[in-house]
Amino acid sequence: MKWIIALLLSGAAIFAQASIKEGDLAPNWTLEGSDGNSYQLSDMRGTHVVLAFFPKAFTGGCTIECKSIRDSKRQVRRFEFQFFMASTDNVETAVAFAEQNNANFPILADASQSVSDAYGVLGSAGMAKRWTFYIDAEGVVTKIDKDVNPRTAGRELLQNLIALDVPVN
Repeated sequence: MKWIIALLLSGAAIFAQASIKEGDLAPNWTLEGSDGNSYQLSDMRGTHVVLAFFPKAFTGGCTIECKSIRDSKRQVRRFEFQFFMASTDNVETAVAFAEQNNANFPILADASQSVSDAYGVLGSAGMAKRWTFYIDAEGVVTKIDKDVNPRTAGRELLQNLIALDVPVN
């Protein structure tokens, strides 16, 4: 019995060490967007990227978050960065959610859950946690916001872009 507990604890330690943290190179990903395009993180080197995971399309908090980000466009458009929201929904759901909320940014579909898993946001119910990753032009994670407030997500995005010295146009 002791060896089973030791094995489980060592596995938990390995898993905990595998979690992404600020300063780590962001795992590469390729995902389909609500705009019909495919996006790959490695193709965006030289550009800051913000990847905002959310649990599920068409739910209250996720709709509020999407609209908050959408409505911040006037304030954040001066920054040189690429913004995405991502969930474990399929592409069709991402497209419908983006259309219903007039999203002015791509919503990425991670139906395989592989990217959510790689970033450590995959919850036990198969949905992503509401965490936002700020990735610099070299592909390094500079900030992980694990306390995203859907109502103020747009304002928080602006504050973080300023604090992280993301270049302006």
